[in-house]
Amino acid sequence: MSRLKQHYVANVAPALRERFAYKSPMQTPKVKKVVVNMGVGEATQDPKVLDSAVTDLQTITGQKPIITRAKRSIAAFKLREGVPIGTCVTLRGERMYDFLDRLFSVALPRVRDFRGIPSKSFDGRGNFSLGVREQLIFPEIDYDKVEKIRGMDITIVTSAKSDEEAKALLTLLGLPFREQ
Repeated sequence: MSRLKQHYVANVAPALRERFAYKSPMQTPKVKKVVVNMGVGEATQDPKVLDSAVTDLQTITGQKPIITRAKRSIAAFKLREGVPIGTCVTLRGERMYDFLDRLFSVALPRVRDFRGIPSKSFDGRGNFSLGVREQLIFPEIDYDKVEKIRGMDITIVTSAKSDEEAKALLTLLGLPFREQ
């Protein structure tokens, strides 16, 4: 069992049950999945660019990403339907907890001028999204082998019913929110 999962079971779940007065332990919010998405717009001109994005994402998450394709054609972007434009990984279980542990404790503190994550990125249903500007904040990525710095979107899907419950869950798990 990963360190973050043990922390959830021992500390986070009881604290949430006490704070929100849940009648059943099954009502306690938990993290369902983490979706990591990396858009590669240059892949329309050069399909080989996508290979390095897939390699980077696989190195960061420990799971093979799928290639996402354009749903419709957009002439302004020189994009045709079905052309590969990004990569995506959905993490669940142990890999999810390992990734979140590395994100919270290692990667985010490596961001330049880091003062915390703004807490405005909740969707109203208890899910949280954050953008990372460069993949170099993860220690698994070798700086010398990076062809181009790319950002990624990380969405944390929880079983919380409200943003308040989700923020309490993520704060107790160790996500460093910015002080308002």
